[in-house]
Amino acid sequence: MFNVEMYTGTREENYDLVKKQLRALLHGETNQIANLSNAAALLNHFFERINWVGFYLMDTNDELVLGPFQGLPACVRIPVGKGVCGAAALKKETVRVEDVNKFPGHIACDAASQSEIVVPIIKDDQLIGVLDIDSPETNRFDELDQEELEEFIAILTEYI
Repeated sequence: MFNVEMYTGTREENYDLVKKQLRALLHGETNQIANLSNAAALLNHFFERINWVGFYLMDTNDELVLGPFQGLPACVRIPVGKGVCGAAALKKETVRVEDVNKFPGHIACDAASQSEIVVPIIKDDQLIGVLDIDSPETNRFDELDQEELEEFIAILTEYI
């Protein structure tokens, strides 16, 4: 589940460690792009069995636009309400999809992606963007991943 070279505890302990690492990376830095870039790199190193992790940020045209990420080149713009990212943005809640091939309107940026989790980033009741993580396996993300990633985003939001 996690990069075993560094994360050898329980899943909860591993998530605690990555959240501590996030705080250390972000401490004293206020630049949004730098902080999102480090957060994406940290999650990419932390997780196993994923093929894409990154951020889409709200644009003035009510679209999500590609932000810092790790993985293959991706879709640049996603309308709010379209695909998994757009659904999470519209609902302003986490969307976890066990099999993207069964998700109506899924946007396939990478044909290898089989499951996905998208966590909205909300600050002062305003949608800033979303965290998007894809996996080449179905059923990759569970309730614990959702809870912990929502906490990860809560920490990140303090620094953007």
